[in-house]
Amino acid sequence: MTVNLSRGRTRAAAGPAGPPSAHRTWAPLAVMLTGTFMIVLDFFIVNVAIPSIQRDLHAGPAGIEWVVTAYGLTYGVGLITGGRLGDRYGRRRMFLLGLATFTLASLACGLAGNPGVLIASRAVQGLGAAVAGPQTLAVVGVAYEGRRRVTAVTAYGVTLGLAAVLGQLFGGLLIQANVLGLDWRSCFLVNLPVGLAALIAAPRLVAESRGQAGDRIDLVGTALATAGLVAIILPLVDGRQQHWPAWVWACLAASVPVLAVFVAHQAWRTRRGRTPLIDLTALAGRTVRAGLGATGLFYCAMASFFIVLALYLQEGRGMSALGSGALFTAVGAGYLAASLVPGRFTTRLGRQWPALGGLVMAAGYAGLGLMVTSGGAGHVLTLTPLLLIIGIGMGMLTAPLTGIVLAQVAPHHVGTVSGLQSTTVQLGNSIGVAVIGVVFFGALGGGFAHAFGTALAWLAVLPLAAAAAVQFLPRGRN
Repeated sequence: MTVNLSRGRTRAAAGPAGPPSAHRTWAPLAVMLTGTFMIVLDFFIVNVAIPSIQRDLHAGPAGIEWVVTAYGLTYGVGLITGGRLGDRYGRRRMFLLGLATFTLASLACGLAGNPGVLIASRAVQGLGAAVAGPQTLAVVGVAYEGRRRVTAVTAYGVTLGLAAVLGQLFGGLLIQANVLGLDWRSCFLVNLPVGLAALIAAPRLVAESRGQAGDRIDLVGTALATAGLVAIILPLVDGRQQHWPAWVWACLAASVPVLAVFVAHQAWRTRRGRTPLIDLTALAGRTVRAGLGATGLFYCAMASFFIVLALYLQEGRGMSALGSGALFTAVGAGYLAASLVPGRFTTRLGRQWPALGGLVMAAGYAGLGLMVTSGGAGHVLTLTPLLLIIGIGMGMLTAPLTGIVLAQVAPHHVGTVSGLQSTTVQLGNSIGVAVIGVVFFGALGGGFAHAFGTALAWLAVLPLAAAAAVQFLPRGRN
């Protein structure tokens, strides 16, 4: 995704001269973050609704995984093209188009009568999110400079994390309220008023901007990237249910040459002077490679944790959607506390702050796994301290890692790296859900506590690996 954030190569609507008021300064960010919050929230809000969806629509384990994965997969793959569409046709225009698609697909999700319709609607939601999502960081790059840009990027990172950890509570509240008997459907239908509000506000408050005029969208590259990533995700989600048939291994094997052809195609377009889907030169620096690696590992361990925790609490411990959602607030409290640590402290530690977050998160997972499998979790409230620790680790990783990477890349690569980070987040979510889903459901024969503990043992390795990847970032402070 080639989103250019340099002033000299970006055309934006001009505003009146003079210093901007506080309203004019932050109103565009507020609108864009509203859309971002809703898009990210939707990935996580369904976690507490999964048992209700499973019972109401008679969905099997693979179908339930696809309710989450279909959204994350189309979102992650589409982000690459979504940013290019914003560059070419206007970021505000694409934000509106993507948000409208997302909102209509939310309505379809709320009305779904079987797992197939729900999964298809979730996939369309993901496509809408992919078109709208990358425009936020692009608009930030156009509208803000210096300290304001740092503040805006930090607000973006905090928004991502809070949407993830608070999604479960919102979902539980909606299901418990059961307005008009909608049950789990309200988790999707709540997007309608929020989406409409953002659609009304954006044309008035967000200035239109475009990137450097380029050639047509790389459709061949889009098809290759999509095919390669689907070839990885599809077997991981469906393979266990079908007892790992030959086509599963064939797909996984085929993903390697397909993605290799994609890389070669991107290099060929660059040599021919055509705009690639991904500017591969942005990956030449150690900062980007290490940052993307750490980001992917972290989000593999985040989304999948929320799903298996929701299943353990509701199916294994018999909690209601509201009760389990309320328990998730311990994670949210820890995340918020870590996000409010003064910048001068985190800046002094530099890359070691998110690395320490990975260690804290891994310790929380390991401790929670030991408590559950040893029978120490007599009352669900005994889980609260460890959930708080896990939330602190997540908060130490999310926004600081994004800020460190973006602060150390060349200005002309900021947009590309922003897009790659967004894509990595969603693909990490999807791959984590698929892989940990295999572990969790495979161990379910020993009971929910055993399955949850087994999943946590695997999950604890991922933030440790993320902390190790962070060590490859340059020593410079963010």
